[in-house]
Order: sequence, then C-alpha cells, then structure tokens
Amino acid sequence: MSAGVDARAGAGARRRVVVVGDVLLDREVLGGVHRVAPDAPAPVVDVEEVRESPGGAGLTALLAALEPSAEVLLVAPLADDEPGRRLRALLRGVEVVALPHAGATRRKSRVRADGQVLVRLDDGGPGTPEPDGPSLAAARAALAAADVVLVSDYGAGTTREPRLRALLAEAARRVPVVWDPHPRGGAPVPGCALVTPNLAEARGALGAHHPDAGVLRPEELAGELRALWGAGAVCVTAGSCGAYCAAAGSEVLHLPAAPATGDPCGAGDRFAASAALEVARTGALSPALARAVRDASAWVAAGGTNGFFAPAPAPAAQRPTGLTAAEVAARVRAAGGTLVATGGCFDVLHAGHVGCLEAARGLGDALVVLVNSDDSVRRLKGPGRPVVGQEDRERVLRALASVDAVVVFTEDDPRAALAELKPDVWAKGGDYGGAELPEAELVRSWGGRVVLLPYLDGRSTTSILAAGAGRA
Repeated sequence: MSAGVDARAGAGARRRVVVVGDVLLDREVLGGVHRVAPDAPAPVVDVEEVRESPGGAGLTALLAALEPSAEVLLVAPLADDEPGRRLRALLRGVEVVALPHAGATRRKSRVRADGQVLVRLDDGGPGTPEPDGPSLAAARAALAAADVVLVSDYGAGTTREPRLRALLAEAARRVPVVWDPHPRGGAPVPGCALVTPNLAEARGALGAHHPDAGVLRPEELAGELRALWGAGAVCVTAGSCGAYCAAAGSEVLHLPAAPATGDPCGAGDRFAASAALEVARTGALSPALARAVRDASAWVAAGGTNGFFAPAPAPAAQRPTGLTAAEVAARVRAAGGTLVATGGCFDVLHAGHVGCLEAARGLGDALVVLVNSDDSVRRLKGPGRPVVGQEDRERVLRALASVDAVVVFTEDDPRAALAELKPDVWAKGGDYGGAELPEAELVRSWGGRVVLLPYLDGRSTTSILAAGAGRA
C-alpha cells in the first residue's frame, strides 16, 4: 500500500480512524397501507413508527465505531439546528469535529409500507462546508493523529472544499487514506491507499477521460482509474459479482461475493468501513478487501440500513445439519444451483482457513469440504502430524456456518473424492498461485472450474505449531 499504518500503533493498540465526509439524518417512516386516499389515487400510509439514524459519513463512522479496537473521530459539516443536534446525539461512540454548515441539516426520509419504499423525501442542505479558523485547526489536528483516514463522500461539497482537500492530500503522504467517492464529489487526492467506487461510479468517473468507459469490464475500470487518480489501489465493487481490485505491481484481484438478497442501502459504507478498519489493523490490502466483501454481502442479506437500525429480529430457524455430501449435492442440483468444494488438512483451524472457507462458500449455493485423513496427513506432513485427529477436525468444520458437508478421504490428493462429487467449482487458497493444481484437469473434465482465493498472509498451522514450541 502507498502508506503504512502508523508505527506508534503497536499490536493490540486501538487504532484512530478519522472519517471525513458529508452527513445527513436518515428517517424511516414505517406503516401499513389499507386504503386509497379519497381525493387522489394515492395510498394512505398509517404511520406506526418513525426511526432516525445517522446517514452518509455519519453511518460510516458509526459502523467503524462498532470495532472494539477502533477509536473513531468524524470530521463533517454539521448544522446547528434541532435535526443536527439529534444527529449528533445518535452518533454514539464517535467523537465529532463539526465544521460550519450551509443551510439546514440534510434529511432523507423513506416512507415504507409493508417493507416496500413508497417514496423518498429529501430536504435541508445544501450542506456545503464553510470551515472557519478554529474548525479547520481542529480538522488538521484530527488528521495529524490518524492511523487511517476514511473519506465518505456524499456529494455535499466536503471533498471539493480546497482547504480540506489540502489537508487530505497531506494526510495521504503519511497514513493510508481510503476514499469512497461520489459522482458529485471531488476526485480522490493523489496518493490514496485505496479508492472504492461502485461500478456506476467508476464508469461515471472515467467517462470524461475514456471514450469506452461505458463498456469496460470492472477490472479494466479499476486499472484505468488507479492510473488516473494516482492511487495505490482502486477496488471497483460490482454487487453480486463481487469486487475487482487493481494495485501497483499486481494483477487485478477478483474477490467473489456471497449471494445475498436484500436491501443494498448502506452496503458501500459497510464495505469502505470494513476495508479501512482492516487496513488500520494490518496494513495489508488483500485481507482488508476480503473482509470488506464478506461484510458488505452480510449487510445486504441482513436488510441494509433498515435491518441494521431495526429492533433485533427473532432468531431464524437453523439450517439443516448432518447432511451427507451426496445429499447436499442432490439438493443443490435439483434447485439448479452451484456446488462448491474445497479441501485440505485443516489441522489446527485458524483465521486463514476460516477466511478461505467463507470465500469459497460465497462462490455458490453450498460448500463441501474434502479433508485429508490422519494417515494421509502423516504421509504429507510427517510423523508428528496431525495434532488434531480426523474426527475432531471433521466435527469442527461441520460446525462452521460456511460449511454444508464434510468428506474425509484417505488418498494423498482429493482426485478420487472429487471424481465422485463432481463439484461445479473447486476452490483453493491463493498460496497455490503460480503452480498448476494436480486435480485441475480432472475438475475441468466435467465442466467445472478452478478458483484461487485470497490467502491470509502469516497464518499457517506450521507457523502456529512452531510458535507454540518456541514458547514451551
């Protein structure tokens, strides 16, 4: 990345996340429709509840503040009116540096009936910042103390204000800056560690500079925009198709998304907040993006902003457990779905395993894990392995939400088990990059495809066991 995490933040220390952007007050007017108005062909909404919550950069800051290791400060224009005071009160756990604000507090009100949005009403604003001496000094001090800066642009003018842009450009030379752009906002300052446009924003941003922007693939857009903006990396998010990241000195990384049906409102904020938090924690790009994709998919599936601020729902029914791999495969194929398989020893399950399993599950509708037996592990790893027996390894894997079934195989490689299962996708961790998998040709023989997944650096059973031996 173009800038590392501040060296003063040691392991286990709280990271200071400074969010800069435009805030607004989101209102959800909830009710039911049981009749049509007598004076116009319009539904009558009987209001049952009104919810208010932070929107724009306010939501982004609130999401970042959920991380126990994060200390979050929000720099944003904030009006001194009653909606502005309610907005400030809703930003629990977030320190606020308020910039003078043009106009009343921006509000977005969605009227929902029976779960459907009937109309959205926007008022207030324009929300353009008008920083004075004291507020500009406070913003400068906040950015100087940041471990990571997250710009959450909602088009009200914060990212176009020249003095704030100068402060952000200075910050980008010292610490990672993650920039979530907006079509009406300013372009990212040079030197951003990561810029996260969605597909429409990417095409719009490149349109004035490239005649074919409207037909470029996401990975091509990411590369063109990285050069245009002078960024360390650009990650174009493409909804259910996942995300595509172009970084300096690397091929484009594709991060698949788990299938999710729900309200996408706020998914971009969730993506950017998760990426910035992981960058602040590790300074590593690939794990940050993998987490961001997972969190954004989960956000959509949970109902977006409405689901996040709604009262906690009753526990959902648990998925069926104890199914064999054959039963899982039969159910998936009967529904016309995609069956995914992955494999390995999974001796001493760690975060790298969990990340790969979650990413693999996101490639289809069910995941079957092929696990080396104890004898197979001994032949591959030596007489001291495995340290966890195959029955326990199988039980732990079955307990993971990402895993639908487990198969233990006795051979040195999974080809026999794969030939019986015939998955649509065979997924392996990215540490296999550059070497042809021995089973790849077999998988392709029935029309399956092989996918390499991002690998969480620094995590391996071997290193964990070695560290434990060193402390003994």
